[in-house]
Amino acid sequence: MKLKNTLISKATSKLVISAVAAFSLTSAAFAADQTLIKNVKIWDGTSSGLSKQQDVLIEGELIKSIGSGLKVAADVEVIDGQGKTMIPGLIDMHSHLCLQEGMLVGRDNYDQMAMGARTAHSLTQYLDQGFTTARDVGCNVLGVAKAINNGLLPGPRIFPAGGFLSQTGGHADTGRFNDQPGAIDDLERHGFGYIVDGKTEVRRAARQNLRAGATHLKLMAGGGVASEFDPLHSTQFSVEEFEAAVEVAKDYGTYVTVHAYHDRSVNRAIDAGVRVIEHNFLVSEKTIKRMKKEGIALSAQSVMSLQAFGDPDSITFFSADQKMKAKKVNSGATQMFKWALKHNLLIVTGGDMFGPAYNTKQAENMTWMGKVGAKPLQIMKMGTSNAAEVLTWSGGMNPYKYGALGVIKKGAYADLILIDGNPLKNIEVLNEYKTKFKLIMKNGQVHKNTL
Repeated sequence: MKLKNTLISKATSKLVISAVAAFSLTSAAFAADQTLIKNVKIWDGTSSGLSKQQDVLIEGELIKSIGSGLKVAADVEVIDGQGKTMIPGLIDMHSHLCLQEGMLVGRDNYDQMAMGARTAHSLTQYLDQGFTTARDVGCNVLGVAKAINNGLLPGPRIFPAGGFLSQTGGHADTGRFNDQPGAIDDLERHGFGYIVDGKTEVRRAARQNLRAGATHLKLMAGGGVASEFDPLHSTQFSVEEFEAAVEVAKDYGTYVTVHAYHDRSVNRAIDAGVRVIEHNFLVSEKTIKRMKKEGIALSAQSVMSLQAFGDPDSITFFSADQKMKAKKVNSGATQMFKWALKHNLLIVTGGDMFGPAYNTKQAENMTWMGKVGAKPLQIMKMGTSNAAEVLTWSGGMNPYKYGALGVIKKGAYADLILIDGNPLKNIEVLNEYKTKFKLIMKNGQVHKNTL
């Protein structure tokens, strides 16, 4: 028996040694999966200017080292950056990737197979523009995010909220006039969101989203321009309902963001513990000061508020009431952005733009911030390191926690762009991505290379 055990032990040892050797070979092969990008001037996501000419070594999905004259093995892929400017991959913080012309188009004109196919097209368009990360703040995108994480679909990293939460008659209530209380809303039927009233319903929907992989929660706190049942001046959800969502989010180690325009809705949300305000167009300077004091982030949508709503009469499908609301938002947004810059809020940018007319113009939401006084450096941080800071608030729900986002540094994810130009001097170069973006890389994989 002793001899038999000894033989088994020796055999087991050989298997263990073989397994270790195999693992070592696999690790060595992975370690050899390197790319060297040489001769680039780096904007690292935070600095006030570009670095001197340097090299960047990428190993797997992360940046391994940065320096001058880096040496690599002969079989390592080398890309000559030709003195171009390297910046971090851009981050859009207010996407609706599975919406196209709006929620009603998906409900009334297409089935979800068609909407999914259109979403896949949008994902590629985001990457083409250098947006390697998107925070999706409402729609049935949780399965798409999972597929991207598992390498089944090309697209930006997605930080999804899942279906947004709205009260009856709230900004995401897409039901019909004669719907009765308790009827299943079309929004919920298609996975875009939940109509919830009371703390119990809020908790259930919040937990459902997080169960399915949401990285944060999105609630509708007030009225909107294009929606039917919620006047712009309305305040939505009670403090207790907000607190229920915030409690669930905190239990999962993440946060709540809200759609809100005016003082009452914004302050009620902040009272309950909400950390990010989307839109914010009609608030007073007093509320801006409170946001600064309490570390509340502003997610800014400049194109829709300043450009699209600058001429609402041209929006043919808007009613007279909707055009009036759009004009009010346009006027308020200009002043609000100036106050936000004056008081140095933590600002991130997100387009809230979707469909064929806007999918290829995501960077305009960054560049339009220059029209209210933001400097190129401020704008670039909004779409990179500022955004990445807010993304870290997802805590343990963050699926991308093994490297930094929004920066170029050792240990960061290899999400980067090589630009023929300097956005710190000319922010409009971001809109010239078709010709000026020479290299786009996400997660260490080349999406575009025209060097």
